Amino acid sequence: MSNNNNQKKRVFQIEAFKHKVVVDPKYADKTWKILEHAINEIYNHNASGLSFEELYRNAYNMVLHKFGEKLYSGLVSTMTYHLNETSRCIESAQGGLFLEELNKKWTDHNKALEMIRDILMYMDRTYIPSNRKTPVHELGLNLWRDIIIHSPQIETRLLNTLLELILRERTGEVINRGLMRSIIKMLMDLGPSVYQEQFEKPFLELSAEFYRCESQKFIECCDCGQYLKKAEKRLNEEIERVSNYLDTKSEIRITSVVEKEMIANHMLRLVNMDNSGLVSMLLDDKYEDLGRMYSLFRRVPDGLSTVRDVMTSHLRETGKQLVTDPEKVKDPVEFVQCLLNEKDKYDKVINLAFSNDKTFQNALNSSFEFFINLNPRSPEFISLYVDDKLRKGLKGVSEEDVEITLDKVMMLFRYLQEKDVFEKYYKQHLAKRLLSGKTISDDAERSLIVKLKTECGYQFTSKLEGMFTDMKTSQDTMQGFYAAHGGELGDSPTLAVQVLTTGSWPTQPSVTCNLPAEMSPLCEKFRSYYLGTHTGRRLTWQTNMGTADLKATFGKGQKHELNVSTCQMCVLMLFNNAERYSYKEIEQATEIPSADLKRCLQSLACVKGKNVLRKDPMSKDISEEDVFFVNDNFTSKLYKVKIGTVVAQKESEPEKQETRQRVEEDRKPQIEAAIVRIMKSRRVLDHNNIITEVTKQLHSRFLANPGEIKKRIESLIEREFLERDGTDRHLYRYLA
Repeated sequence: MSNNNNQKKRVFQIEAFKHKVVVDPKYADKTWKILEHAINEIYNHNASGLSFEELYRNAYNMVLHKFGEKLYSGLVSTMTYHLNETSRCIESAQGGLFLEELNKKWTDHNKALEMIRDILMYMDRTYIPSNRKTPVHELGLNLWRDIIIHSPQIETRLLNTLLELILRERTGEVINRGLMRSIIKMLMDLGPSVYQEQFEKPFLELSAEFYRCESQKFIECCDCGQYLKKAEKRLNEEIERVSNYLDTKSEIRITSVVEKEMIANHMLRLVNMDNSGLVSMLLDDKYEDLGRMYSLFRRVPDGLSTVRDVMTSHLRETGKQLVTDPEKVKDPVEFVQCLLNEKDKYDKVINLAFSNDKTFQNALNSSFEFFINLNPRSPEFISLYVDDKLRKGLKGVSEEDVEITLDKVMMLFRYLQEKDVFEKYYKQHLAKRLLSGKTISDDAERSLIVKLKTECGYQFTSKLEGMFTDMKTSQDTMQGFYAAHGGELGDSPTLAVQVLTTGSWPTQPSVTCNLPAEMSPLCEKFRSYYLGTHTGRRLTWQTNMGTADLKATFGKGQKHELNVSTCQMCVLMLFNNAERYSYKEIEQATEIPSADLKRCLQSLACVKGKNVLRKDPMSKDISEEDVFFVNDNFTSKLYKVKIGTVVAQKESEPEKQETRQRVEEDRKPQIEAAIVRIMKSRRVLDHNNIITEVTKQLHSRFLANPGEIKKRIESLIEREFLERDGTDRHLYRYLA
């Protein structure tokens, strides 16, 4: 047989199969009855005997056999029925049981929803999405909202109960926070709009009214510090309330209400409150109250600017009184110390109470700059303060504390608009310290110069550094002098010469003075030595800047070593030759100018405890008719006696004018140099812009006067550095 005979041909092939299943119409009703009974049992707390697997299969079959609509509508009807029953139970609850009943029924409803959703899971996944129905769980929440929460008998009662409980808690009562948390969470679970409309909005309105009344009551009976404590307490209570049982998003809303009603609405009255407001807190160093004010006021618009403005106004007024106080101005050291104390005080306030806020620090700096420059003598006084500290005030103080003091001085220096005036005085005072050997520490002196150099540049301190160089060079020169001539000097007095470079040291009018015969040959020998070792130089003796140590023996054999000025030495050495000298004779012998001689004699004859001379007649002032003689009865507990020259610590009026004139003269070339630099760069510039640019360039040294700038421009035009524009007289051109 062939293979073809063994293979059977396929004659029939199934293309499609249609099978109609006929469902008994009573099936849907019967199945729904089973499911309805189960839902009723769940709501009646009798779910323990139910077979959830069988119930799920029944619900599955109903959906599968196209009875989803019947199942869904039946569910809505059944749940509605039970919730209406629930509503009546809640409504009938009395007093404090109302919220407990509501919470209990809500918990029961949620449990029932979970079980019902499990049974109807297939409907939830298939029928509901395809027919755009509300899912089972969401449906249960919506029905609870519409039937329970929006019930006329429940809605208002619920809101009033919640608000009353919060009010009671605000007045100090203890409430059931757990129950409150459950009820509030219920409202949140029903949707943001329910929570906000049914609770939050009325809660905020009532809170605003509560705090409006309370703040008015507090501000009438409390001082500022007490009021702020109460406001802070209320604010913290509301934050705690939110964390305990309100929606976290409510925090910013309720705190805004408290801030507005308790702080913003009373801001100006609080800071300006008599005897307890911001100024009183500052005066009494109430750091805790100030810190509380800062933390509360920073929460409201314009709060910190209000505090800052009041502080600035008070500080400027206080500072103005300080720098113009006639008593304070009498003592420069106390004047500057008061400024430093004030700065320390406000630095501490800003650091401890105002969180080191930069805006407050800036306000502090601008205030100090304002009032320090109201007193034109501030640069001089700051230099005198430094002089006092570096002479004696910092003696025995640790290096770290010295640096702290110098840093504080630099802080005041930065506020000065006329830094070049400070430089003038500082140079004078430094010169006196160096020449008298009265500085406590060369390291401290150099440290301050480094700080000034860092602040103002090399040009500011180059001459100051030159002064130190001269002091070191002078030591080497004296060693060379004594090495060359030591054997020739014999019993001559010991000579110590400081050779000062003209230009590095402050210029002072040289006081003429005839040196004693014992000193003149020695000084001439030094002159010859120095000029022999340095070519092209000229020496001028500055006798007014020197000192001398004299050994003196008085009438009863009392011996002392007197430290005196060069002029005082010249006067005293005269009395080795005669017992009495008239004023005229002393003046003729020494050739000391009259004003200097009177101060010299006054310090020798009129200062109690230092009067190595006596005069006839006795008086406090020196007259040209006076006669002088040695005070044989002079005694002192000390062997070494320093006799200072009677001179005011501060400048006299003519000296002040002279210093000011020198400062103005020194400024002229600096202003001209700035103008030339600017014009060389810009080539063409109008008058106002030149003024602005020059002021900006020179502000680190001094505040340039527009009138003086104009004069310097005219001078540069005359010397053909600049020219005016042919058509516009306010326009200048640089001439290369």
